[in-house]
Amino acid sequence: MNAPSVIYLEEKAVQDNWNFLRKNFPGKRLSAVVKGNAYGHGISAYVPLAEASGVNHFSVFNAYEAYELWKTATPGTDLMIMGDMILPDMEWAIENGIEFYVFEANRLKTAIAIAERLNKKAKIHIEVETGMYRTGFDEQQIPMVTSLLKRNANYISFKGLCTHFAGAESMSNFLRIKPQKARFKNYIRMFESENLTPELIHSCCSAAALRFPEMHYDLLRIGIMQYGFWPNLETEVEFLTRHNLEKSPLRRIISWETCVMSLKEVPANNYVGYRRSFYTRYNSRFAVVPMGYSDGFSRDLSNAGEVLIHGQPARIAGVVNMNCMMVDVSMIPEVAPGDKGVLIGKYGDREITVASFGEWTKQLNYELLTRLPLDIPRKIRKQKS
Repeated sequence: MNAPSVIYLEEKAVQDNWNFLRKNFPGKRLSAVVKGNAYGHGISAYVPLAEASGVNHFSVFNAYEAYELWKTATPGTDLMIMGDMILPDMEWAIENGIEFYVFEANRLKTAIAIAERLNKKAKIHIEVETGMYRTGFDEQQIPMVTSLLKRNANYISFKGLCTHFAGAESMSNFLRIKPQKARFKNYIRMFESENLTPELIHSCCSAAALRFPEMHYDLLRIGIMQYGFWPNLETEVEFLTRHNLEKSPLRRIISWETCVMSLKEVPANNYVGYRRSFYTRYNSRFAVVPMGYSDGFSRDLSNAGEVLIHGQPARIAGVVNMNCMMVDVSMIPEVAPGDKGVLIGKYGDREITVASFGEWTKQLNYELLTRLPLDIPRKIRKQKS
């Protein structure tokens, strides 16, 4: 059965983005952050493309995502959970060699107990609190942490020491992040003084990797940039200016397509769809597109968004429904049922970007992408020979 829409991922764009990242962050290990269903791109579709581009370390937020990743990734690829895990999840992670963050005493003690029972080392990353105030051990807890690590060296593999910056994408956060950097360096010294050396020290997401090269250490956690997006306009402009570039070297890998379900002729002086938000001032023709807010197409796009049909923009007319919407094709007479409609991506010389959605709905790139429903099929577009 055909789905009402399909998300396509461009294989060559994935390769180009990872080549760019390696060139700009030489000598550092890069972890592909694929939380939020790979930022809406689909874990099962995206991860093989990233692996084919040389990626061998992936990060997710919770154990559910880790399981989806584990089923998809090549054996031997390193997987890391940065957030949520209940006790059975932790047992599964330790049994299968999955790395995970530890940021509170009970979690550390539970990991040790499970590892001892399984007679298998838990691969942990100790997260420390530097000023994000979300998760992480406080400075006064470090003696307890180092003591437990030393006493249980047979059951713990100290894979990493890490933190997270509070909004590195914006210069307005500089005064908050500056002491974070100093605190993290102090934590490193505290562990060194106890002769505890992690395999990896890491603190940078995409924005921090761009902004703070002095904080790169061993591993960079790359999220939004691998998918062809900048953390925000500020970081993009800063990078392009610094490198004297006019065009972004990153390539968007996602496109989202649907098709015309049917056509409707509407006489002048009538309201279209629910309520009274769209009024025909002349005889009009509309395409019914089988996409609605249940498909991840925001209701905020009512009377505002567009769909590209035959390479021309067709404005949404009226309210976005649960499963369909009307678009005005009065100026595109050749439209017929079954014709392609582009929701995100290029059609001829025209393009609808994720940023366009942001302008229409006030959603962040991250927000819009991660709201794309799991049940939309993800397909790969290979480079044309």
